[in-house]
This record gives sequence, structure tokens and C-alpha cells, in this order.
Amino acid sequence: MDEFSFINSIKQQTYKQSSVVKGIGDDAAVFRNTSQDIVTAVDTFVEEVHFSRATMDPFHIGYRSLAANISDLAAMGATPAFYLVSIVIPKHWADEELTKLYKGMDNLATIHNMDLIGGDTVSGKELSISITVIGFVSKGNARYRSSAKPGDILFVTGTLGDSQAGFHILNNPGRFKEKEYYYNKHRMPEPRVAFALELGSLSRVALNDISDGIANEANEISEASKVSITIYEDKLPTSTSYKQFPVKLQREWKLFGGEDFELVGTVAKAEWEAMKLVAERTNTPLKEVGYVDFSKSDEHKVFGVNQKNKKKLLEKKGYTHLE
Repeated sequence: MDEFSFINSIKQQTYKQSSVVKGIGDDAAVFRNTSQDIVTAVDTFVEEVHFSRATMDPFHIGYRSLAANISDLAAMGATPAFYLVSIVIPKHWADEELTKLYKGMDNLATIHNMDLIGGDTVSGKELSISITVIGFVSKGNARYRSSAKPGDILFVTGTLGDSQAGFHILNNPGRFKEKEYYYNKHRMPEPRVAFALELGSLSRVALNDISDGIANEANEISEASKVSITIYEDKLPTSTSYKQFPVKLQREWKLFGGEDFELVGTVAKAEWEAMKLVAERTNTPLKEVGYVDFSKSDEHKVFGVNQKNKKKLLEKKGYTHLE
């Protein structure tokens, strides 16, 4: 299939967002600004670095790649609206496989009422996908990592370590409980958009999505907010069958594993009950897992408290790029 035929095959015939003036078909897309702030994020995914055909089919690769970007918008409190996809296509990828990859993205985009409005295609040696997402948030209401204050509650949504557990099972076939559950957690994560959008009524919330592990994300919040954070490791939420895995791996995955695409954040104690009501309304598991404190120096650190009540520094050592 040539480039123009491929573009026509993925082009939307109608658009969900009324602000689209021109989508795919010209040199650039056009959408009309509203009274809201515009939020953008971009991520690039490379075969055998971020995903493998051994553990994911094309549909899952597309779905998960877009999910990672939507999760970034959720962490900013933004409503997803548009996405653009630039893709490097190797010769060994068949047309039907590429169609399935875009089907995966379209499946998730439909759930979140998003429109594909542009992108680029080029041939190369390995598959690489670069996705740009665009969302909207009410003026001045974007959520930032720098909003945490001493005395805040540290919270997390969902369960941690599931994606890495799924990856482990896929690469180590054996007799594991709830295999399909963990497969889906790894291949088809669900960004916490509904929960994040409902937080608009709260006066101050610091948010970060868990793409690189809660220890890494908490460190980003502590650095941006110039505070210290303490995490109670035994309070970190995990799935009911999570204890089937070795204890060392359980701790590693839930603290440093990443790719769960849950949300970690802080909220004032006075608004914790209001946040719990938001979680209830949006059917979002929510748990208090620590607290925010003053920094004793210019070094803004994150500490973990283990089951023996011993406090230990948690380094910023989740998955990081360019290493």
C-alpha cells in the first residue's frame, strides 16, 4: 500500500470534536481555540525498546501507545480531544498489521471521544510510533506536580505492579493465577481520565501519572514542589493475586516497575473526603499511601517506610529513557 492509500485508509470520515476546522487532508490540521487552555503531550515508542511483537499484537501496540499519552493528559486534568501519529514503518510489517495497529488506537480514541487529525509516515528499519495528543482544560485549572504542600495526603489510584506482573508472565510461561487479568493490565491499561476530570471542584491537587514507577513519580512531585514525601510501602495497593509472585519482585514492581498508568498525587487533608467522593462517583479505587512534609534542606527527597517501620530513601530509579 502506498503512503496516500494508507492515509486514506486511516482517515476519519467524520469528526467527534466540533472545534475541528480541518483534519487530515492538508499540510496541517486546524482547530478553533475556545475559552479553555490547550494541553499537549508527545511520546515516542520504538519496537524492542518500548514493546515487543513477542508479547503484543499490533492492536495492543496501538492501544497501549495511545493510552500512555492519554494518561499524560489525565495527569494534567485535561479532557482528551485530538491525536496525531507519526510512524516509521519497516518493510516486514504487512498492511493488515498496520491497520490493526491503528484499530487499537481508534478503539481507545473512540472511548475518549478523540479525533485523529494528522501525522506522517516514512519507511525505516524498525517500527517507531510518535504520538502527539491535544486536550483542553478550563483556564487556570491545569494540575501541576508543583502544587504539593507540607501536610498533604499522598494518594494513588488503582493497583500497582500489575503491568510488570503481566510482562513477567508473558515472558515466563507457567502456572500463574489470573493470567488474562495481568495480560490486559499490561497490554490495555485504562487511563484515569474520568477521575482526573472530576477533580476540578477541588482547590489544589498535585498529579502525576505512573509511567515510570511510583517512586520515580513521587520524586518528580517532591522536586517540583520543593517538599519531601513519605510512602508507606505496606499501604501501596496491589491486586488480590499479586502475592503469588516472589516478595522481592512484588516490591520492585509496585515501587519501580511503572507502566501501570495510574495516578499518584497529593491533596490537602481538608479535601480528602471530597476526593473520596469523586473516586466513588467515577468508580475509581483510591487509597491514601503517605504524606508530604517540609524538606530539611535543598534536597527534596522521597522516603519509603517498610513493614518493620524502617525509613529508607527511595531513589528516582524507575524506568528512564536514554540510559
